Order: sequence, then structure tokens, then C-alpha cells
Amino acid sequence: MSAAPVALDIQVRRGDLRDARVVETPVPGANGLEPGRAVLRVERFALTANNVTYGACGELPGLEYWRFFPAPEGWGCVPVWGFATAVASSHPDVAVGDRFYGFLPMSTHLVVEPAAAGPQGFVDGAAHRQGLSPVYNTYVRVREQPGRDPAARAASEAEAMLLRPLFTTAFLIDDFLADEGFFGARRIVLASASSKTAYATAFLLARRRGTPQAVEVVGLTSPANVGFVERLGCYDRVLAYADAERLEADVPTVYVDMSGDAGLRERVHRRLGDALRHDCAVGLTRWEEGVGRRRADGAAPAPLPGPKPAMFFAPARWKKREADWGAAGFMARQSEARDAFSAKLRGDGGWMTVVEGRGPADVVRVWRELVDGRGRPEQGHVLAPDPA
Repeated sequence: MSAAPVALDIQVRRGDLRDARVVETPVPGANGLEPGRAVLRVERFALTANNVTYGACGELPGLEYWRFFPAPEGWGCVPVWGFATAVASSHPDVAVGDRFYGFLPMSTHLVVEPAAAGPQGFVDGAAHRQGLSPVYNTYVRVREQPGRDPAARAASEAEAMLLRPLFTTAFLIDDFLADEGFFGARRIVLASASSKTAYATAFLLARRRGTPQAVEVVGLTSPANVGFVERLGCYDRVLAYADAERLEADVPTVYVDMSGDAGLRERVHRRLGDALRHDCAVGLTRWEEGVGRRRADGAAPAPLPGPKPAMFFAPARWKKREADWGAAGFMARQSEARDAFSAKLRGDGGWMTVVEGRGPADVVRVWRELVDGRGRPEQGHVLAPDPA
């Protein structure tokens, strides 16, 4: 690395998510800013299997995660959730020192063009982000609490980075399924059951035990993670992927797929047939088994029996529920559920341990672990991209 101050971007090759590189660029804003812009210095962000999904789905219509933070041809900046501080600004409503929570690149700096800025935050109005979901374009202003213990603040922010986006997705999946009467199913099968989004969904589903809305919650996971998933206590049954054919074929079922494994999806569809009432596609933790799958002769796979997989897009469901309940009502319902889930994560015997890292080498290492499926389900990674 050079001695002069530089900005660092961690970029991944779009065609091979394992291939990651660190790129040095001049620190933005050092020679002034165009009017109406601000430079955010990225402090810390979370890195989970959900971010692998962003990379694997980066070019899909309606998702287009590569558009948020442009990179050179063939490369991409994977979006993450984290906290950042304004270090330069030519915008009247964003001051140096202001802190924000939102969608960030795996980088040390981000240039934004604040629009609709105010006490609550702003929306990035950059041209390349037009037409993308406002959920991802919004930056929430962080209100500092005088006298708050720095360690307590850091722990609270780590949990927010790791769980706020994942739990929101889980909350919206649970709400969607319940709103649809679980499509008449008596069983929900979640693939990649050890992922945080999956077990947050399972936690919410399990809260219906003993009520008329109760459904059986079954987790599918890798053999190495069966023990962890069983200990969570929110799944009624846990099966290794190889045992998917043990699912009873006559039980009406909804399949919630966090894995994106096309081979596993085919096995579930062929096992359940008409008993499969809905296939809810959410993630791509097993991205290589799901992206661009073809038959050995190069032809497209045969149509699956049962319902066609339907992609679940959390921002669209969020928009609907804000319209139904109002923004305050939506946040109140979600906060109650999130607080109950958070209590399961903390302390001795909790479901998650926060693991901190610093510098681009740590970011690349953790990223490759997640891409390869080697992440430990009980860990949540929070990373500072700046090595200083």
C-alpha cells in the first residue's frame, strides 16, 4: 500500500464471486466537491450470506444490485449495510461529522448526492441510482446519545448492521405467508436453515405454536450445521440436504428457499409434486448450484412439477405494509418482533457471536469464506474496511 492517503475498494469479479481484489483510488473530495455532494467514510459494515445473494443476483431485472456502486467492466462492488460518517460536504443539510446508517459498498469511502435531506436523513439522488428501491437508497441519520457507553453503542450498532436488514426480510416473509393463509399449507420447509434470515423466519413462524395458525417448521441444512440448527429450538424438525426425500409427500407444503440450489429445489418439487403449494425464492447461499444451471447437454432444465418459483422482493412487501399500517405502525410491529428475536441472540448460550475484523484483507477473507459456504452459522461478522 502507498504511504499517501488513499481510498480502498474491495471489488469482486461478477463472473466468479471468489475473485476479489483491493483497488486504491484517491480519497474523494480531497480537491473539493461539486455542489450538493458529500463524502461518507465507511466505519463498519456487516458481511453475511445475504451479501453473497446480492452478488449472485446483481444483474437480475428488478434487483440490479451492481447498479448501486459502479465498478469497472466485469467487476462489482457488493452492497453491505453499515454506518458511515460525512468527512466532506458541499450540501447544506449534511455536515462534516454527521453519521448515517444505510446501504454502502465494501469500500472506505462513498460519494453521495443527498436529495430530500432533512433531520431524518436523506436519499441518494445520484443518476445511476434512479429507479432503484428507495429502501436501499435511503440513509438514516444517527442520533448520538450523550454519555452513552461507547462499548454499548458499538454492540448495539453491530447487531443493527447484522440483523436489521435480515430480520426485516424475515419479518416480511412471515407476514406474507400468514397473509396468504400459508397457501393452505400445514408445513413450511426452509432451505439453508442455518442462515440468519432463515432462522429469523423460523423463529417468527414458531411463535405461532399452540395457535390456529401454527404450522410445522422444517429446516434443510448441510450435515455440518444440523446440530446448530437443532439447538436453536425454532425448527420442529431438521434434515440434512441429502435427506430431503424424507419429507412426507402428502403434506401441503410451502418451500422457502434461502439457498438458491437448483438441484435441491428440483428434488423438493419432484418429491412433493402437487402437495407443494408455493415456492418462495429468497436467497442464494448455495449460489453456484443455482445460477445459470443447465443440463449436461447444455439445454435448459425440464419444467418442475408444482408451482413456479416466485422471487420474494422484500422492499415491495415493505411498501405494501407501510401503505396498510402507516410507517409508524409498520415499525412498531417489526420492533416488537425484532426485540423478541434479539433476546435470543445475546449472552451466554445466545445464537450469535459478533466477530470483528479490520482492513481489506479481513474483508476479502470473510467474503471468500461466505462465498465458499464456510461461514460459521453462530458467527456474525462486522468489518471496518480501513486498516488504520
